[in-house]
Amino acid sequence: LQSWFIRQMDDFITRKGRRLIGWDEILEGGLAPGASVMSWRGMEGGIAAARARHDVVMAPTAWTYFDYCQGDPATEPLNIGNSLPLSKAYEFEPIPVGLSAEESKHIMGGQCQLWTEYMPTNREVEYMAFPRLCATAEAVWSQSQRRSYDDFVDRLQTHVQRLDELEVNYRPLD
Repeated sequence: LQSWFIRQMDDFITRKGRRLIGWDEILEGGLAPGASVMSWRGMEGGIAAARARHDVVMAPTAWTYFDYCQGDPATEPLNIGNSLPLSKAYEFEPIPVGLSAEESKHIMGGQCQLWTEYMPTNREVEYMAFPRLCATAEAVWSQSQRRSYDDFVDRLQTHVQRLDELEVNYRPLD
């Protein structure tokens, strides 16, 4: 039923000049012809979609879920319960190893998520987003072989100054 409904929506959306994109559950039962996939349950769904020549946005929980704590859970604000430190966010590579050059063209990029059910204020959202958003931006916008976490941490000092000037409630650096 889900696959039938997704195909119906894909046809409708395509007729309106738009494009369907859905979380990787839309792979179950067969993917609609024009659909793009947001791969959140790991990289596997995105790999399968790219190999089937569908566009993909990589958003795997292990690297991109900013509602996870950044450090020791005992000292972090209430959160969903998993851990995603700054260094792990920086490791994110949206184009998985093992895809051919042609398949890799279907990886549109990456996206981070920040689900706010445990964050009642904007200041808590800022705390959970920064500085990991800086790390993810560099990871997604640069080639992995040219990245250096140590260099990033040095450059992050400039970002921290900007965040201070903007009065953003970021998590202090370790």
